[in-house]
Parts: sequence; C-alpha cells; structure tokens
Amino acid sequence: MSRYQTLPASFFSINRERFVAKMKANSALILFSNDLMPRSADGHHPFRQNPDFYYLTGIDQEDCALILYPDAPMESQRAMLFLKETNEHIAVWEGDKVNKEQGTALSGIKTVKWNDEFDTNLSHLSNRIENFYLNLNENDRASSEVATKEIRFAKEMLERYPLHNYKRAAPILTQLRSIKAQDEIDAIQRACDITEKAFRNVLAAVKPGMKEYEVEAEIISSFIRNGATGHAYQPIIASGANACVLHYVANDMVCKDGDLLLMDFGSEYACYASDLSRTIPVNGKFSPRQKEVYNACLKIHNEAKQLLSPGMILNDFNTEVKALMQSALIDIKLIDKNASEAEKIKLMLKYFPHGTSHFMGLDVHDVGARYEKIEENMCFTIEPGIYIREEGLGVRIENDIIVRKEGNLDLMKNIPITVDEIESLMN
Repeated sequence: MSRYQTLPASFFSINRERFVAKMKANSALILFSNDLMPRSADGHHPFRQNPDFYYLTGIDQEDCALILYPDAPMESQRAMLFLKETNEHIAVWEGDKVNKEQGTALSGIKTVKWNDEFDTNLSHLSNRIENFYLNLNENDRASSEVATKEIRFAKEMLERYPLHNYKRAAPILTQLRSIKAQDEIDAIQRACDITEKAFRNVLAAVKPGMKEYEVEAEIISSFIRNGATGHAYQPIIASGANACVLHYVANDMVCKDGDLLLMDFGSEYACYASDLSRTIPVNGKFSPRQKEVYNACLKIHNEAKQLLSPGMILNDFNTEVKALMQSALIDIKLIDKNASEAEKIKLMLKYFPHGTSHFMGLDVHDVGARYEKIEENMCFTIEPGIYIREEGLGVRIENDIIVRKEGNLDLMKNIPITVDEIESLMN
C-alpha cells in the first residue's frame, strides 16, 4: 500500500492520448523509469521516479519501460508497459514489486509484460516503425555528468537501428506537463497543505539557541507524519547571515537571539512538489529594521502575485518584478534615488540576485518554456528576496500559485505570511 493517494489511472491514460496526438504517423515512443543511483558499497540513494515516465504511466518503481506505438497492427501492441518481475530473492529482501494486474490498475494500460520481453517486442515491431521518439532530460537548468538509462538507450538504438528516424519526446512532454490538470493541482495542494503543517510546527518550536538542523528535524518529522514521501528538494534553514547564501544547505549553525531565520522547504506528495519560503524572527519579534525589510519584500510578493497572468512571458515577468524591487529598495534606503540608472540596476542585482518565479510540478524546478506565453493552469512559485550581506540579514517570501484568467489561485493562501500573523503564532 502506498503512503500517498495515487492519481487515477484515467489521468495517465489521458496524458498518453495527448502525447499520441502530437506524434508523427507510424512512430513509437520508448520511455524508461529512472535508474537506481548507487551510493557506495552495495547501497543506493533513495529512488526518485523519472517524472516523464510517471506522467505517462503512474508507475513509481525502478526498472520499468513504456512503448507507445499507436499505429501498431494489433491493439495489444499500441501501449505496452514492462515491469520488473518479482522473484523469491527480491520478495525476501525488498518486498513485492508492482505486478501485472496492479500495473494495469495504476496506469490504465492493458498490455503489461515483464522486462525480459522488452527486446523481443521492440525487435518484432521495429521494421514497421519509421520514427522513434526518445527522451532525454532537456530542462534548461539541467547539468549532469551521469549517463542515465535514457542516454545509454539512445546510443544503443542509434547503433541497432541506424536507418530509422529519431525524434525528441522532451518538447512534447514539456508542453503537456507545463499545463496542470485538476488531478495534479489537487496533488500539489495536498503537498502545500502538508508543508503548511510543518511550518506551523516550526513557528511553535523555534527559539534562540536551537540549531538549524533541529528546525530541519521538526520539518521532516511533520512531513512524514502527514503522508509526504519526504522533501521535494534539499531544505534551506538559514539563520542570520546564512540567509544571504542563496543555496545554503549546511543547516548546522545556532539560531541566535535577534536574528532572522530564512527557511525554504517543501514536501513531496504523490511525486508532486511544493515550495515554500518564509522568514521569521528567532525570538518571535521582528526588530524595526527587520520588519521594514520584511514588509518591503512582502509588498513585492503580493504585487508579483497579481502581475503574473496568462499571455505574459516568464522572462519578461521577472524583468518587471525587478523594476518593482528597485523602487522598494529605494524606499528602504538600500538604493539612493538620485543614483544613476546603471548604479540602481547594479545595486538591485546585489540585493535581489535571482528571478521571481519558476515552473513547478513533478519537479520543484519543473519543465516549461520561459520564452513562450504563460497559459492558464500553469503552476509557478512567487519568491522575491532581499539579501543585505552588510547587515547579516536576508528575507525571502514564497508561495505556489496556479495561473488563472480570473485571478490566480494561491495554493498557500492559508500559510501565515504577515508580520502580525507570524509574531502572534510564535508568541
């Protein structure tokens, strides 16, 4: 039994239909689950499914494959799922794997076979197929030196079938995944709700003298108790000057009286991410300067949340928010209003060196086209930040939203965010 409520098989069936509709005639898609990544000796890192494979199958398990061949001569060959067969050794050491009946129930795919039949089925169909759609990680943030299953298989196919045509599956999957169905929105909302519970626990627990990793422990404990599979990404628990390090993850310093504590964390539920940032006073009370900076950041957060809308281009949106931030930094005396425009931009980038939004979904930094128009039901973070290294003070405020024509849906609208809410709950 899974610790999370799986999405309905109809969701994955619809996703396959949408992908097939964008394929060229007489083509086949071949897709794999992620590898188990070795850690050391005989151990592995925790398994995390290939989000593209999950999106089309609903199978959250290693050693699986999918062939979609809509023009196959027999209906049973048009969608085939291949699973790892459980043997006695696996059953004793790891427990049972997904069986054929469960594979159909989860994915909606009627033809389910064991992995040892994959090569035979591919060979049988290959002489009829003209185009192979293969998939690689084409996220424009991606950087990896690891030769994944998909890379290894692509090289094998080019050697095995050099006269076939090869197409990229990633552009289609990116387009489909970037617009969220209601089932996905519900899963992300559940992840956000679990994250809310963890944040409220933190508000009650934080006090001067705590280690950052003790705060982290409160978060993961709450996540697991409430049905999350764990963190959606490595959490940032940054007190004092650590908050000015954007990807600070050591989480090993003491939270001191009078400092702010910047936290960036989110639970994962049903393979979907959430992404929250909040900044709170360690002693439960913002100083006048901390309150001034926090409210300036919150003002930008609220303005950006209203600004993001269908038809915009994400890069243009991020540029517009930087202009708003420049004005806010003048108000809190970090930029001289009489400075040259070049100096204003330089200082704005010093105090706000990152973008305001990124796509979110099956990955916390999800796939999406940042140079194309935003569409309804895309999911984004809104996360402005102000980082003042000379004052040892950093603030970031982040919520997850669904873009709507008639006003955006804030999936974290119930999570405390104002100075008064935070101070009230901490005291």
